[in-house]
Amino acid sequence: MASKSSFLDKVLGRIGRLDAAGLQNVVQRLARERSFLETLFNTIEDGVLVVDEAGTILYFNQAVTRFLGLQPNVEGQPVTDFIPELDWQKIARFDATGGQGVVRHEFEVHFPRPRFLRLYAAPLDGQATGSAGVALILHDATEARRETFDAIENERSQALTMLAASVAHEIGNPLNALHIHLQLMEREIRKLKSAGSSPVEVGRQLGRGRARSRVATLTRDSDVADTASKLEQFLNVAKGEIDRLDYIITQFLQAIRPTAPQIKPAALNQVVQATLELLRPELENRHLHVKTRLARQLPLAPIDTVQIQQVLVNLVKNAMQAMTKGGTLTLQTGEGADGVWVSVADTGGGIPEELLNRIFEPFYTTKKKGSGLGLMIVQRIVRAHGGHIELDSQVGRGTTFRIWLPLHERKPRLLEAPSHD
Repeated sequence: MASKSSFLDKVLGRIGRLDAAGLQNVVQRLARERSFLETLFNTIEDGVLVVDEAGTILYFNQAVTRFLGLQPNVEGQPVTDFIPELDWQKIARFDATGGQGVVRHEFEVHFPRPRFLRLYAAPLDGQATGSAGVALILHDATEARRETFDAIENERSQALTMLAASVAHEIGNPLNALHIHLQLMEREIRKLKSAGSSPVEVGRQLGRGRARSRVATLTRDSDVADTASKLEQFLNVAKGEIDRLDYIITQFLQAIRPTAPQIKPAALNQVVQATLELLRPELENRHLHVKTRLARQLPLAPIDTVQIQQVLVNLVKNAMQAMTKGGTLTLQTGEGADGVWVSVADTGGGIPEELLNRIFEPFYTTKKKGSGLGLMIVQRIVRAHGGHIELDSQVGRGTTFRIWLPLHERKPRLLEAPSHD
């Protein structure tokens, strides 16, 4: 066991021989050490929480106040009242056994603000005889957890990238062949239609009283023309489905092979207007009411206009698919602190709360014919611009996506050179 060398150990060894002045010096010395320790504990970023053997709070520093919102008057209350996730029974058993071990525990708190905390519990005495309580060290691991999630997302993207080449080759080439052969079939059908007589021509020929063989020939030609018309309709459906598959593959490649944005000062309002002009035929076909509330004198923002238009196209198409005919689509722009924003709002059915955390996942979609890649592309482009996405959705009332874009490009922060006075 370590030899007694601290100031307190020395004083305890001769406490009975101290006079009043000596005791006063000891108390003053202890008060200074307590003040020093208080300052030290309140300076560190980790939370320090001390409880007795029954789990009652004896002491906590300012970091614990930030993490858990504790007030000074909670001393003497059970720690489990403020950390319900804490497995105190396990810690108490560990404390009773003594030793120099540490118990590690992780949990989330939502007050005073959401955090992911990592807790370390260690007995204060380190001995199996008796208990002096437990020290609980709280470490804010929120940022580390976010970085872990980002690393997982990057690994997922890399896996998708490896899959992209084979998918593009194995699916893209057959689609091109199908498209070519459908065009050839369409050409042959047009020949059949031109070779056969129309129903009007059949009636005209019958009215002239031609021979029965001619009647049979005209009837057969009419049947061929009708069949050719039906085949043409079927071909149009097949071509539409091939175009949709080709669009999905294109979206897939754009999602996993993002290009760096070509940043130039541009007007966000012009990008919004160009997007609406591009999608106007589809909007009119769905009989949707479009509202624009574009801010006047919006400052130029450093953006890639092509990529931001792609963001708006994906968001507007999602909004169109979320609404039935007669819905309202609203595009709005504005300016905030060191940034501009554009929002796309619909009056569709909204997104249930349990699905909000999943809509940016690749291949996750709530639509029957969706690819589940549109919002992933949106998120990538916005992040590449140094911006962020806000989402507000209410079931039965609609959804609003707001894209924030910084007014200034982020530059690396350089350390100042040391001065040589």
